[in-house]
Amino acid sequence: MSPRGVATPNVRERLFAAAERVVERDGPGALTSRAVTTEAGCAKGLLHTHFAGFDEFVAELVLDRFARTAEGADALAGLAGQGTVTGNLGSVVLALFDAGGPALSGLAMARPNAALRIREAFQAGAPGFAAIEEAVAGYLRAERELGRVPSRVDAGTAALALVGTCHHLLMTSWPGTRDPRPAVQRLVTALVG
Repeated sequence: MSPRGVATPNVRERLFAAAERVVERDGPGALTSRAVTTEAGCAKGLLHTHFAGFDEFVAELVLDRFARTAEGADALAGLAGQGTVTGNLGSVVLALFDAGGPALSGLAMARPNAALRIREAFQAGAPGFAAIEEAVAGYLRAERELGRVPSRVDAGTAALALVGTCHHLLMTSWPGTRDPRPAVQRLVTALVG
């Protein structure tokens, strides 16, 4: 545990990573501010020093993880013509399911104040499913122009199907249910293989 009065480096990421470990190990019902700070090995009040409350913490965690996935999706454009299309797409969309993604999404939706904060952030332009969908569609168009995706594939429709399926699986999966990643990989192959 960090001694009192000593700055804790990378507080947000440290708390976010701790929350993900708690959710993966013990499920979303075990996620409390005390569980997070205990897992992070820091003072109990640190979370509330950096966030207005636990709902804000959950919302910021979910928004941060979506932003990271959207950033990865933006990088797809630079991969056109490299690797495999299914591998490139898979790496981006499967990232949504890493580190307790389904459980964190479910947790956020079960907390009305966190869900509202997330919805407002998305409406204000925070990267989320729409940004990921747009990046995937752009990538598919680029690969189609290179001849690596069949000309019959409508990039926008394929992106919507892929991202929409991921959204559905995130909202309906939780620890202990069947791993959604193989289904997502099969969908990627069916859409562009």
